[in-house]
Amino acid sequence: MLETNSETLRPEILDVLRMFGCENENFTHYFSSAGDKFLNVIEYGEKFYDFEESYKAENEIVYKRLAKRACKLAFYKLLSELKNVTFPWGALTGIRPSKLAYAEVAEGRDFKNLFKKLCVADENAELIARIIEEQKEIYAKGGREFFISIPFCPTKCAYCSFITAPIKETGIYVEEYIDCLVKEIYSVKSLCKNLRSIYIGGGTPFVLEESQLARIYAAINEVYKGKAEYTVEAGRPDVFNERKLELSKDFGVTRICVNPQSFNDKTLQAIGRKHTSAQTLTAYESARKFGFDINLDLIAGLADETPADFEKSIDKAISLNPENITVHTLSLKSGAKLKEDLSRLEVTGISDMIKISREKLSDAGYEPYYMYRQKYQAGGLENVGWTKRGKACVYNIGVMEEVSDNIAVGANAISKRIFGEEDRIERCASPKDIPSYIKKVDKLITDRNKFFSED
Repeated sequence: MLETNSETLRPEILDVLRMFGCENENFTHYFSSAGDKFLNVIEYGEKFYDFEESYKAENEIVYKRLAKRACKLAFYKLLSELKNVTFPWGALTGIRPSKLAYAEVAEGRDFKNLFKKLCVADENAELIARIIEEQKEIYAKGGREFFISIPFCPTKCAYCSFITAPIKETGIYVEEYIDCLVKEIYSVKSLCKNLRSIYIGGGTPFVLEESQLARIYAAINEVYKGKAEYTVEAGRPDVFNERKLELSKDFGVTRICVNPQSFNDKTLQAIGRKHTSAQTLTAYESARKFGFDINLDLIAGLADETPADFEKSIDKAISLNPENITVHTLSLKSGAKLKEDLSRLEVTGISDMIKISREKLSDAGYEPYYMYRQKYQAGGLENVGWTKRGKACVYNIGVMEEVSDNIAVGANAISKRIFGEEDRIERCASPKDIPSYIKKVDKLITDRNKFFSED
């Protein structure tokens, strides 16, 4: 149980306690500051531990940020020493380490010095340096991305926390959902004048019928006629066919995501997938014939896979030579079937899996171009997108680095406005469940137009 004299710091402290599996132990925390000094005193096991950091806070916003940093670092240092455990990202618990690195660079400082202070492993600081280098041609504040949500899947995977349910159960909503989605797409026409990218995500967009996809594609083409990057997260191989690919090509799609997650059939069966690795290869080759840039998704830590099992999937993905390969680390998410059975992820060999992916992808000529982290992620690790030179996904950089507005339509879609000069982000979210979304679509349109108003 945690007692603290600063409730605003409680979430930060709990993040670190969960990292070490200590959230149910007794801690008493005292925070104070004077001038440039930030003092954290922690009582644990009938002993007191003092941690003092010196930071200069120019204003209240910076003060709060530095107070959180000092607090997390104090708890991390204490528990790391007492438990004899370290984590690859040290005291960094945020989902975007690269954002912190960019902030340091903007102030004329070497971010690696701060990362070292926060106990981040040297190889992770180097990973961020490589990401920043790869983003150079794309990273720019301004512009807009356009996201279209398709919340339907063939089946629900054990690790998935998304709102989807098998389409056999949600099929009664599909036509009405598309009616609403098309209505929303038309409603944002005036906002789509400076798009950098379009991204149709899921769920599994290719689970829709060809005629249903065509309606969505046609609406998008009606509101935007430029040359933005255009991605469809087509998804699972068992829903691919050549007509859907041909339709995508005809409507201007430039990038397709094929998401095998693993090339191990036993693993696919264990996580609730209804396709085989052979079907992945067929889907990939079909997509390749149409000239799309292709991303393959893999997940480290699935089922009872060993590092050797995961290495086989990495080798197979590399052998196909896609433009992008995204490597996710398994995460324990609220709402996922996996979390019904577990309260904490302990995946044997997970660090070795990520090390293998970094080494093999680097050797094969891929560069890391974006990364993000999630709570309850196995081994305290991360998700990384890898790219062939010059093939980085614009949408992923714009959204993950939070440098561009995101116009988002559909259930569980979150529109964002970036106010760069003020270092501020505002959000406008749609309901997660499909019936609520359908019921409220007119209000959502009104709210979004107001949200993006220049007034």
